[in-house]
Amino acid sequence: MSNTKTPAQELQKHLQQLSDAFALRLQEDLPALGQDAEQLLNAADPHEQLRCLQTIREQLHKLAGAAGTFGFSRLGQRARELEQEAEHWLTTLQQEQQSLQDFSQSLQQLANQVYQPEPEPSPAPASASPSKSPQRERRIYILEDQYAVGETMRLTLNNFGYQAEHFTRIAELDHALQQQRPDALILDVNLPDENVTGLAYAASLQERLDEPLPLLVTTTQDDFATHLEAVRVGAMGFFTKPVDIPQLENRLERCFAQQQGEPYRVLIIDDDRELASRFSLILRGANMLVEMQHDPAEIFTHMRNFNPEVILLDVNMPNCTGPELAQIIRMYDDWLRVPIIYLSAETDINRQMNALIKAGDDFVTKPISDNALVAAVFSRAQRARLLSNALSRDSLTGLLKHADIKEQAAVELERAQRSGKPASVAMLDIDFFKKVNDSHGHAAGDNVIRALANLLRQRLRRIDSLGRYGGEEFLVVLPDCTAEQALRVLDEIRQRFAELKFIAAGSEFSVTLSAGIASTEAAPLSASELLEKADQALYAAKHGGRNQVR
Repeated sequence: MSNTKTPAQELQKHLQQLSDAFALRLQEDLPALGQDAEQLLNAADPHEQLRCLQTIREQLHKLAGAAGTFGFSRLGQRARELEQEAEHWLTTLQQEQQSLQDFSQSLQQLANQVYQPEPEPSPAPASASPSKSPQRERRIYILEDQYAVGETMRLTLNNFGYQAEHFTRIAELDHALQQQRPDALILDVNLPDENVTGLAYAASLQERLDEPLPLLVTTTQDDFATHLEAVRVGAMGFFTKPVDIPQLENRLERCFAQQQGEPYRVLIIDDDRELASRFSLILRGANMLVEMQHDPAEIFTHMRNFNPEVILLDVNMPNCTGPELAQIIRMYDDWLRVPIIYLSAETDINRQMNALIKAGDDFVTKPISDNALVAAVFSRAQRARLLSNALSRDSLTGLLKHADIKEQAAVELERAQRSGKPASVAMLDIDFFKKVNDSHGHAAGDNVIRALANLLRQRLRRIDSLGRYGGEEFLVVLPDCTAEQALRVLDEIRQRFAELKFIAAGSEFSVTLSAGIASTEAAPLSASELLEKADQALYAAKHGGRNQVR
């Protein structure tokens, strides 16, 4: 009998060797990280703190990128969270000693904890352990030669929570780019006072940048040739003047969501454990969350608990074939939007078509290269998430719709009851919103609603759920959050919102909000009872003079 190992076994052996070597390296890297955390905690000079933070961020970045690849998924996930916190301190240049102390202690906990490789992880959904740092304000550069048009765009985007800067000449924009790279660029195609068009400038700019810059184009030329040229320079949005700025901002938000959204969730169903582990390793290395299932009978548990966005399904499995399992999945309306990609060595086109006709969306033939696997899964997951968001989210704000945010509130309340941790919900309402519409028009009212939605997104954590409850009313779900903590956060949002300046028809105005909070701390409550308590608190805030949080 031959002792020759199969290619899959050779690969597994090699990956295990790499994993063992990585485990040895951790014995040096983690203590070094703990020492840097002590230096950060003891650094009295702000410049020294920033230097330590920069070193720590680089270490965490390397750790987060490598740990998951070698099977240390929990370590990699925690390193990623701490890297995001370090990035937050570096970009905002905030130096609150208590927060830095908490961050340093988290680093030391990471350094002191013993991690073991996890070749077959079962990661929690992305929302279970995100960074708790607020999202930083996005920096947007605008190249628009018409001063009034550019300034209106700048002021509106600032109200939406961005840091927008307007330039009328290419030379001014180039100078700003040398100082700091923005998160996105909005430029006009038509620049009559320049030697080149906006798209020609964008092409040269993208060539000299290390990474392409997210680009949105505005123009008076609504023709195919201009669209084509815009696509070729990397434009992600095309807007004909006069520009609908809320729609432009919505596209910006979509670009950022695609770039830095939560990792895609992939479920691999294959009776070949070695091959499934290899696929899992590849996809985890591409920053996706992966669960593996080897018994088709467990499909319901995985679908409900993991909520995958893509399913990789082997066609030929004992007891239950891939197409049979796909038909079982398609019996449930909640799972109709989940793409199913068949994996098989089958090359017969007719058999592939029969499998797709029964249930399925794509067919990938084994063996598949690493890049091809990642591309197939990523493209399907991206489209599925966009579709899911379009169906479940409000078109104006991008927040969850009424039914979806209520469902999320019920889910978080059940989770809080199981864990014993507190959870809070808050109802927010824009004060005298009818007067805004009557005095300034419905377009201005939409801008106010959109601005509050963005402010909530930026000031709250990723684990918090946000929804447009109806009209000018919002619902916020805050897991692992006491009423006192919720009050502090929402009152800060209330103050920030009141400071925003809106412009409509040449006149400037401000708007305030009122909010009511209810928490699970006082007594066990159902989701509907908790929402009713929050609504009563909001009612009290309204009748107590508005512009307050109760």
